Amino acid sequence: MRRSPWIPIFVLLAIGLYFAPREGGRAIDFNLNLNPLPQLESSLKLPADVETLFKKSRPATIRVEQVGNDGSQSIGTGFFIDSKGTFLTAYHVIEDGGHVNVTTLSGMRFTANVVGFDVARDIAVLKANVRGTVPFLPVARNEPALRSPILAIGNSHEQFLQPRLGRVLQYDARAYKFDFPQGTVMTSAPLAPGDSGGPIINTAGEAVGVVSYIQLANSDLTPLANSDDVQTVASFAVPVTRDDEIFNAVLNGEKRDVPVMGVTESNHAELYDVEGAVIGNVTPSGPADRAGLRAERFLPRRDAGGELTRRFSADVIVAVNGERVRDFNDMAFKIRSQRIGDTVTLTVMREGKQIDVAVKLAARKALEN
Repeated sequence: MRRSPWIPIFVLLAIGLYFAPREGGRAIDFNLNLNPLPQLESSLKLPADVETLFKKSRPATIRVEQVGNDGSQSIGTGFFIDSKGTFLTAYHVIEDGGHVNVTTLSGMRFTANVVGFDVARDIAVLKANVRGTVPFLPVARNEPALRSPILAIGNSHEQFLQPRLGRVLQYDARAYKFDFPQGTVMTSAPLAPGDSGGPIINTAGEAVGVVSYIQLANSDLTPLANSDDVQTVASFAVPVTRDDEIFNAVLNGEKRDVPVMGVTESNHAELYDVEGAVIGNVTPSGPADRAGLRAERFLPRRDAGGELTRRFSADVIVAVNGERVRDFNDMAFKIRSQRIGDTVTLTVMREGKQIDVAVKLAARKALEN
């Protein structure tokens, strides 16, 4: 007698149901992530008081996985801030869209949805689709004291929710790149890619910051968005406190983008003998394009021997609202200080002539859609 092919199928289904998550939530819906669960590792040798703080705080932290619409995947960290599954992470961890999944210390996996974000501040609030309650970290009322010890928990170096210790080195740190958050807390915690979005925890077990970026040994800044091994000189976290206006706005669902005009920097800026922001590309139908700014192009010319060659030609922004611009980074800082919908007046050098161009700024996401 021929054996029914449905028997092994039913057996597999039964096994699957037996091991299905019971903590609640939708186990990743149909945006399946076939990566194995991260393995728990023994923690570093910690002082007794820090070990206690780590064991108490660790269940409230999570691994955050974003699966992009193109199939790409990034891994960061986050932490629950209430018992219903609301969590904080860095905006750059989830900014590419697609599906967001989280993994808890107990190995449970849930999908998550974006509640609010602030791009300039590099923070995002999401809600994991849990049932029941989850452990969480209370958000502090005040920033930690200078030189005070802090604990970070993250997922760098292919580890799972491991401790990183450090101290507060500086308040109100200024990043020298326009697309990094300003006014951060500098710490000595040895963070690396995978730790982004994780908590900075004070000795009372409260979250006082969200990990954002690091400074490498060669002085470069990186938003912890790759898996390369790094040597960290300093790490930077966005401060969060219960009474912070931006944190509460994002928690209540505001989605704060940054103003842009739709230009990128030329790769040949050093060839132009002028101080200012040399424009490389202009986004089609974006604010700069509609205002008449020109992308970099090649123009024909004849050299001294009469041979026909080409030269670069680009619009160079030398002032924003009358304020001089040193380079593209300086120009972008000035644009980000405006609001979406504002109209700025650019002073532009074009083929040796100075012109004024009015540009109405748009939200960054509007240009990407």
